[in-house]
Amino acid sequence: QVQLVESGGGLVQAGGSLRLSCAASTRTFSLYTMAWFRQAPGKEREFVAAITWMTIGTTLYGDSVKGRFTISRDNAKNTVYLQMNSLKPDDTAVYYCAGDRFLAVHPKMGKGDFDFWGQGTQVTVSS
Repeated sequence: QVQLVESGGGLVQAGGSLRLSCAASTRTFSLYTMAWFRQAPGKEREFVAAITWMTIGTTLYGDSVKGRFTISRDNAKNTVYLQMNSLKPDDTAVYYCAGDRFLAVHPKMGKGDFDFWGQGTQVTVSS
């Protein structure tokens, strides 16, 4: 069982930046493909970004965040990051970290692909 703990959320003005972190409690973190999802009130959980396991580092982004968000990982720290720039009010949501072992990144990646989830961190972007 892997525990994922997100941090870094908060309140930011439109156009600002935040960096989210997700720490994993596993010695085999490098074997996990990691992802970020988000869920706004009354909406479905939406895929944001994913990064493959090991040092392959292939990334995938949701259309709404391409060019603004960057996912990265530090296997030595068992941590995955989401750098969010040029934030918009529509980015307001609870952001969730997710992971699963040996998972291939693919264009239709969704919440059903991941077995392990964090409890989420709130990001609020004011206009």
